[in-house]
Amino acid sequence: MPKAVIIGAGIAGIATAIRLAVHGYQVEVFEANSYPGGKLTEIEQDGFRFDAGPSLFTMPKYVDELFELAGKNPKDFFTYQKLNKVCQYFYEDGTRLTAYADHEKFAAEVQNTTGEPAGVVYKYLDNSAAIYNITNHVFLERSLHQLKNYLKWDTLKSVFRFGKIDAFRTMHQANESFFKDDRLVQFYDRYATYNGSNPYQAPATLNVIPHLEQHFGAYFPQGGMHSITTALVQLAASLGVKFYYNSPVSQVLVNGGKLMGVTVNGGIVYADIVVSNMDVWFTYHQLLQGHEHLFPKKILAQERSSSALIFYWGISQEFKELDLHNIFFSTDYKAEFDHIWKDKNISTDPTIYLNISSKYKTDDAPAGCENWFTMINVPANTGQDWDSLITDAREHIIRKLTRILGHDIGSLIVSESILDPRSIEAKTSSYQGSLYGTSSNSQFAAFLRHANRSASVDGLYFCGGSVHPGGGIPLCLLSAKIVAGWIAKKSPKTS
Repeated sequence: MPKAVIIGAGIAGIATAIRLAVHGYQVEVFEANSYPGGKLTEIEQDGFRFDAGPSLFTMPKYVDELFELAGKNPKDFFTYQKLNKVCQYFYEDGTRLTAYADHEKFAAEVQNTTGEPAGVVYKYLDNSAAIYNITNHVFLERSLHQLKNYLKWDTLKSVFRFGKIDAFRTMHQANESFFKDDRLVQFYDRYATYNGSNPYQAPATLNVIPHLEQHFGAYFPQGGMHSITTALVQLAASLGVKFYYNSPVSQVLVNGGKLMGVTVNGGIVYADIVVSNMDVWFTYHQLLQGHEHLFPKKILAQERSSSALIFYWGISQEFKELDLHNIFFSTDYKAEFDHIWKDKNISTDPTIYLNISSKYKTDDAPAGCENWFTMINVPANTGQDWDSLITDAREHIIRKLTRILGHDIGSLIVSESILDPRSIEAKTSSYQGSLYGTSSNSQFAAFLRHANRSASVDGLYFCGGSVHPGGGIPLCLLSAKIVAGWIAKKSPKTS
């Protein structure tokens, strides 16, 4: 039986382990932390529970697919519910907008709230769907680094329709061409943050993202986001995958361009295949030291995505006007992104994302309380004075929420912990604390991500948010699918 080693038990690493186990591999996963999930883990403090990282669940079919691949019923392991309200939006001018899952209801809400005609919303969503239909099979579900994938008929059809993916305008330019109301432009510009990019630089192709949320829907897993991790680990273990925690891989062993195995806790683990779920930057700079001639220097030097500053707050009050997902917009969006991308600091008026899982999972907070996952987008860590930035940002966030919600939020905080770019890097080996690997601030970003297979080391593969097709739960799961496809072509199923 061939042996595969997975470096890191992030969501992509777990999914890759499941796929390779089904394919007949003996799979061992080595994780540096004492827990699985990478960013998709949880925090418990003072009677409050928080999903520590990703909080939006879309495209659940990619999770279900793993159970089905293993011949199991997903509902026996993992259940979720579709959200009727995707998100509540709060603007500084007093506007409050509910993003309903139902298209007609949402378009009517937009028209009633902003005056923007419902028909314009439908036209925008149709455009988003068109971009998805052109790009999905080409950019998301297949490797961009296999010539034969470009020779498939559906790929060729997409190439002929390339002009329709709007790659030569920025997201902001495209959104301004659709909407007259600045609030709607800001609403759709926000989707750039779903992969850590800047809507004033990123190509309008990324206007595909609303389709993933508003067409396929947003969901809440029973048990919270962390239950995705626990369910998939359970599935992997049932297939014979072995997980080793507190076991950081210190070296990938290469001899003459061929992979030999890895070094873990001072010992050698030999393997036929190694898949790194570690950030590709750290994979090279930490695990392949001495093999600098193999480094893809241009890829590793690319601009990183943005990071996040998260306050996990236990709040001693309930707010009926808030839902699971909430956004409090800044007044000047352009200035906010200039702070992140040009000045490498934090605006005094940041857009705030507030996730409250206790709205759906009541035991995540004590009675009469709420668990606030309070996040703002910030630059990647390049040596800023984060202690000062965090102190100032906390004050500005509390002041803004207090003003909009009409309550002294600072006095309601009874529990607090903080995650910033430095700790994100330390806990998840994400270079500079960037959440999505490289940014998508150019037309060619999709083609410039690192491939899912090494061009120099036979047997070395890559999955996760720092490589193709990108960050976020759905794309990480697709990276696992692409890796498994590469490996399956190399070695036919053994059992």
